[in-house]
Amino acid sequence: MKALHKLGIKIYLHTFEYGRGKPKELDQFCEQVFYYERYSSVKSILSKLPYAVKSRSNDALVKNLKKLKAPIFFEGLHSTSPLISETFDDRKKMVRTHNIEHLFYEGQSKSERRIDKKLFFKTEAKKLKDYESVLHKADRILTISPFENNYFNAKFIDKAIYIPVFHQNTEVRELSNNGDFALYNGDLRLADNIKSVLFLIDIFKEIDYPLIVASSFKNDSIFNKIKKYTNIQYVVIEDGNHIIELLKKAQINVLPTFQKTGIKLKLINTLYNGRFCLVTTKMVEDTGLESLCEIASTKEEFTKKINELINTDYTNEITQRREEILKPFNVEANAKKMVELLY
Repeated sequence: MKALHKLGIKIYLHTFEYGRGKPKELDQFCEQVFYYERYSSVKSILSKLPYAVKSRSNDALVKNLKKLKAPIFFEGLHSTSPLISETFDDRKKMVRTHNIEHLFYEGQSKSERRIDKKLFFKTEAKKLKDYESVLHKADRILTISPFENNYFNAKFIDKAIYIPVFHQNTEVRELSNNGDFALYNGDLRLADNIKSVLFLIDIFKEIDYPLIVASSFKNDSIFNKIKKYTNIQYVVIEDGNHIIELLKKAQINVLPTFQKTGIKLKLINTLYNGRFCLVTTKMVEDTGLESLCEIASTKEEFTKKINELINTDYTNEITQRREEILKPFNVEANAKKMVELLY
């Protein structure tokens, strides 16, 4: 929104509000903000539609979209319920896909330990795979990585265009040669992230080097596991500035993932604001960012790489190389591409 507003685009934002309040800062970027209730009920879960879509189905939203003859930008497949009943043939319709949703949910199902959640993710994956055909009604599908772009262009012939993820960074941060600890950051409500942290705890309990696990959500189970080890610390992220400060102080950013979906915003933020980035193949494969990261798969490979990076200087040459390779992620340039597609 910031990038489009800066280019002079008038934004009428339609969003769902469920307990987080109505942030005033949205008003400075939007002509008008419409809020709708999200229906997080058993009825939404039992629907033939994916829960993520059904819970955001709203008649008032459809009516308001029909009133204003402007292009429509759907943020994520989960926001596209208006396309079920309407085609909006009189204007351009673009959908930003965050990933291939049914593959993401299948991955969450495999990582999840609780039977009820595993079943929910598995069922939701099937519903999302069936529902994905709604994208035929879109004029353009804006994909978030080359991998997703190939998938959607094969299924929805020539509708997909790759526009890299938007983020708040403008330049790669210059940092001192050495940091103080290893850092993992992620939403610890997600099964894949929980699996990643358990993997790292198993590694760092045998390494004499500090690890900070940072999340905006306090996962009590992970917190209690970490308490056993003096070199591992759980930090609750307070705000955006807090995570930036952690990134600036870390020597190694350890970001394993066990499912290949989209592109992780935390990877982009780390490459702009942090030092070394140690990942699994699934974090960077088909992103164009492979050469900016250290890659490992097994516990033994991670341990070896961590021990090497602890004593490696982070240099200006690395910063300059990142600047060059991250050029396609320039927010202003990508916002201009979007505007060209809108009209």
